[in-house]
Amino acid sequence: MDYFPLFADLRSKPVLVVGGGDVAARKIELLRRAGAQVQIVAGVLCDELQALANDHQVEWLAPAFAEAQLDHVFLVIAATDDSALNAQVSAAANRRHLLVNVVDDQPKCSFIFPSIVDRSPLVVAISSSGTAPVLARLLREKLEALLPANLGQMAAIAGQWRNKVKQRFHQMVERRRFWESAFNGLFASQVATGNLPGAMRTLDDQLANPERSHGEIILVGAGPGASDLLTLRGLQVMQQADVVLYDSLVSDEILDLVRRDAERICVGKRAGTHSMPQEETNRLLVSLAQTGKRVVRLKGGDPFIFGRGGEELQAAQQAGIPFQVVPGVTAAAGATAYAGIPLTHRDHAQSVLFITGYCRAGSHGIDWPSLARARQTLAIYMGTVKAADISQQLIAHGRSACTPVAVISRGTRPDQRVLTGTLENLAELAHCAPTPALLVIGEVVNLQAQLAWFQHSTLPAGRASAVVNLA
Repeated sequence: MDYFPLFADLRSKPVLVVGGGDVAARKIELLRRAGAQVQIVAGVLCDELQALANDHQVEWLAPAFAEAQLDHVFLVIAATDDSALNAQVSAAANRRHLLVNVVDDQPKCSFIFPSIVDRSPLVVAISSSGTAPVLARLLREKLEALLPANLGQMAAIAGQWRNKVKQRFHQMVERRRFWESAFNGLFASQVATGNLPGAMRTLDDQLANPERSHGEIILVGAGPGASDLLTLRGLQVMQQADVVLYDSLVSDEILDLVRRDAERICVGKRAGTHSMPQEETNRLLVSLAQTGKRVVRLKGGDPFIFGRGGEELQAAQQAGIPFQVVPGVTAAAGATAYAGIPLTHRDHAQSVLFITGYCRAGSHGIDWPSLARARQTLAIYMGTVKAADISQQLIAHGRSACTPVAVISRGTRPDQRVLTGTLENLAELAHCAPTPALLVIGEVVNLQAQLAWFQHSTLPAGRASAVVNLA
């Protein structure tokens, strides 16, 4: 270990910064966020620091450095472009046993600034001991994406409750179990969704009844298939799940992101081939949550667009189970973008309609005249089985038989396939298309030849094209 990591309390403590340029300003911003009383020694201040000095938020101590300026400071930073001056500051600070940082000159530093992930009061610091600061910054960026913004709020609440928990649980192991349960359970979810009163009530109940488990249901949209289209929030809750109920449309690469020790249950749904009735899925969701488990319901695309997510959450609400929703990239948005087909375009389509080609028995009839209007895009989910009927009805109600169409199979995945043609041969295209597939009808399909990008970069060696045109 080249450097000993520690966190210093700088609140109301004097810190001397030698330098008045942009580099010094960046360091001073961090120092001020930590509550330090910043004193500056510099011949000239940049505009940002001059404004702070004018507002008395920093003290412009002197134009030139003198060793006596170190008499009453907590630590020192040299941030000038004068290497001799920086060396002088470093040597003077070391003689007085003061911690000193010389920006971009690690051998002259007795402390270094880490890369910081700030979720105050929770702070994560990353250092490469000055050897690879860019690598430390890249790691910080990854952690910024992985650590929820509400962690600081959760930590602040935990600080307020520490004494209560100590009074309730006298053994360290009991307190540890309490907080592990809170940080991995309903309390954490309620903080994440901004339900702070509910979070407080959950902690109260957990203190009074530590043996009681608090289950919940989290409905997560897995996106159209590619794992890098999964939302950050979706990944976070998948990593915290006790059990995951997933559909057949969820790709293997998405399932690989689920917490390793979570139970996985396939309740696969595809049109006409349900492996589990919807009512049984609803019952299973509720029963698992009632045992105190965090249940993630993982659905392809977005759970509220033809995903029956509303029905499942109605069952949760009726059973009194807490729930939340994590939206996903729906297939119509993801698959068409990867196929190079904009859903709207001011020259071709001013509106887009999302339609399901698979309707529940007894549902209301389809408004074909509205669907057949020109200058709009139709994105039809689960429509391959009824493609012939869709084509016939649209043509019969006024849509031109020459209207461009596309059938996008396994959109956003490496084996994505796009078949294009016209409305009159939609049935033939759909018959040739692997499932799952999305039907797209409208003039915007003509733009695919110009805007297609994804399939050209994912073709296996020796394969000519993933686009077939039957126009």
